[in-house]
Amino acid sequence: METPDNATAASDEAPAPTGIAAQDWATASADPQYRAAVVDLLGALAYGELAAFERLAEDAKLAPTLGDKAALAKMASAEFHHFEQLTDRLAAVDEVPTAAMEPFAKALDDFHRQTAPSDWLEGLVKAYVGDSIASDFYREIAARLDTDTRSLVLSVLDDTGHGNFAVEKVRAAIEAEPRVGGRLALWARRLMGEALSQAQRVVADRDALSMMLVGGVADGFDLAEVGRMFSRITEAHTKRMAALGLAA
Repeated sequence: METPDNATAASDEAPAPTGIAAQDWATASADPQYRAAVVDLLGALAYGELAAFERLAEDAKLAPTLGDKAALAKMASAEFHHFEQLTDRLAAVDEVPTAAMEPFAKALDDFHRQTAPSDWLEGLVKAYVGDSIASDFYREIAARLDTDTRSLVLSVLDDTGHGNFAVEKVRAAIEAEPRVGGRLALWARRLMGEALSQAQRVVADRDALSMMLVGGVADGFDLAEVGRMFSRITEAHTKRMAALGLAA
């Protein structure tokens, strides 16, 4: 889930594909470590999409109008379609989708439990900020994936419309009651910290994903580049906060 302002923030700076990033899945997956990294990645993405579907369905219950409720239901449906695309790909490469998702369930569930919104506006900010950070992170990784996997990952990161919807609603709420802005800014900063910590924990716990990021599997990344990657994600977050009318 993302918005036009951050959709190309990571990919614009990516180098031209080389090595594994220039291969198709059939060729690249001959490397068992690379295959394991992709299975982890697709499992993490799939569980994230399932969680997004569940969260949007819950957020719809807090919607102040019938139109808002219907809009969120449509977005939830799009997230579930992304989930199906990912689980279909896992099954197609002879992996059990639930087994691929299982290692990431607790970390993502913990994140959502620790950042449960208290109202409609906090829910909108969480989806806009938290999901966009995740999209930035996965887009960075996608630049180093094989062509088939990269195409799938980028397709499931397509905007469901929630970003622009959240910006419109949050800015209108702040205009109507400026004091809301301070509370939401603090909330967004907390989400940023929790989301980055969660991403780092997920990678650290999975050896194949860690190797992919630092250059042991795919080409182009090293430890310094990982630091630059998180800097780019932080910069994109600052732009999103400005779009919401909030201080980063």
